Amino acid sequence: MTPVGRAILGFVLVAGAGPAGFLIYHVVFNGHPLPTRTSSAPATLGSAPASAPASTTSTHGVTPLTIPDATLPDSNGNPHHLSEYRGHPLVLNFWATWCEPCRREIPLLQALHQQKGDSVQIVGVAVDFQKDVLPYAQTKGITYPLLMGEKAGLAAVTAFGMDTAFPFTIFADSRGDIVAVKVGELHADEAQLILGEVTALDAGRVALADAREAISSGLRSLAIVRAQQPSGRTASADGKS
Repeated sequence: MTPVGRAILGFVLVAGAGPAGFLIYHVVFNGHPLPTRTSSAPATLGSAPASAPASTTSTHGVTPLTIPDATLPDSNGNPHHLSEYRGHPLVLNFWATWCEPCRREIPLLQALHQQKGDSVQIVGVAVDFQKDVLPYAQTKGITYPLLMGEKAGLAAVTAFGMDTAFPFTIFADSRGDIVAVKVGELHADEAQLILGEVTALDAGRVALADAREAISSGLRSLAIVRAQQPSGRTASADGKS
């Protein structure tokens, strides 16, 4: 893509807002994210599991236009290229076993995997050691594909131009174009909104730029509503509180 094309392209990157928080919103402009402050930051690599300090959420480098061809091993140690998952809308969730908001997301991701079937590919990328990931995944009943490894996971984080602040979730269409990046815990209403736009994009009902704008606007509205709720409650995967 030309420099001009990159300059006008905006990716949606959103981190969750706490009960008294506000929308955290990034737009990558000309390859550089506009920094924003978060009141409920994701957990960072090396932090204690239960006490991640509030911090600025930003990307480490330039977010690519499409899913990079990073390679990570699965639970059996077999390498997989991320490009293998093209052909379906993709939800690529970066997490770690020690990350509290990551652990809270797992039931939602599992529910999406069961509900969407082959229409959406859910893949977890555990930036963590296999010896920790495998028993945890078994305990939690994770059946969607898992890729894992500390070194390979960190390399994938770098390939996406992201910081080691977890969780974050990449949403891509069936062609591998990155439509949105959610930084922080993913909620069911946010997933429904984003996947609705990705599905419409795949069906040719909306253009890529329009899908990104609709996601941006919708996530702003959802964040405002969530911030006004006393406990920050949100709908579950089946639409219940």
